[in-house]
Amino acid sequence: MTPKKARSKPKPSPQRRPSKRPAPKRRAPTPERAPRTRVPPELESSILPPIPLGHTGHAHPPIGMGLWALGRWTIEDEAQTKAALGRALERRVRWFDTAEVYGTGRSERLLGEVLARAAPRTPPVFLTTKVSWEHLRPSQVRAALLGSLQRLNRPKVDLYLVHAPDPHVSIAETMGALEALWKEGRVGAIGVSNFSVDELEAAARSLSETEIVANQVEYNLFHRQDGEEILGYCRRHQIVVEAYTPLARGVLAGRYLDGEVPPAEVRRFAHRIFEGDRFPEVVKRGRELRALAELENVPMISLALHWLVRQGVAPIFGASRPDQVDQVLDAVTRRPSDEALDRADAIGRGALD
Repeated sequence: MTPKKARSKPKPSPQRRPSKRPAPKRRAPTPERAPRTRVPPELESSILPPIPLGHTGHAHPPIGMGLWALGRWTIEDEAQTKAALGRALERRVRWFDTAEVYGTGRSERLLGEVLARAAPRTPPVFLTTKVSWEHLRPSQVRAALLGSLQRLNRPKVDLYLVHAPDPHVSIAETMGALEALWKEGRVGAIGVSNFSVDELEAAARSLSETEIVANQVEYNLFHRQDGEEILGYCRRHQIVVEAYTPLARGVLAGRYLDGEVPPAEVRRFAHRIFEGDRFPEVVKRGRELRALAELENVPMISLALHWLVRQGVAPIFGASRPDQVDQVLDAVTRRPSDEALDRADAIGRGALD
């Protein structure tokens, strides 16, 4: 009989060298998140965070340049106007606000020329213009927009606003015309300006397929009675509040605090600040704000703009020269402390008492 072969012992398996890679960490389950707001690359690097544009999923720039004054000047001033706009583009301002009534269309035309020249070397901008309160009937709305687009040299605008309501024209009639233009793709979104809460509600009821994404109102540390009610409503309905005259016609930048007399045109368009019985108190509070800014080691403009930004409001600054653009944007880079902003709020409110 053939003897059985002894079973060979299994060879011990070679010991594995410990991996240099750390064991993968177990990921916690991802919570449900709201849809991300699509932020264009040109806004990602902005000093301030963008604001969601209603429920559209798009972003609204956090600060912009208004062209109210850029179109009211003589021909000789056009070079300076264009230089200010060019400087704003260089400093990465991407939101420009104009209207058909500014300079009777001249503001739109100047802006269109500057943007056309800058287009090859600058990112796209967010462009807002407005239909005049004198053109709110449907046929007028369409004609007004086509005129604005021609002057701006653009196929569409990002945001088209009703400049102010007309009590003689139904809000529903106007909003229907705006919604039709939105459906055609001639406007990216629609909004209003100088609308009260009641007017906002009436406008919203008039829309069936789109929404109001912005309401542009006068709002600053010294003028906010109307704005605070509007701000509460807009927060609840995801409507961006755009603040014009954020610097109170220069008072919150330090102007008119040491005896300088405001020009007649400034007084006419900001009569609530420069009223004879109120202006001395505004000057007093303005000096307190200036002292607070010095204590905080920031420009006075920083207090005014960051007070708005903290509330989710998008300020629209004015500038007629390149150095004024720099002054505002440099101030934005310096955020005051929350304590200083709280104090600024209290000082500004005192001017309203």
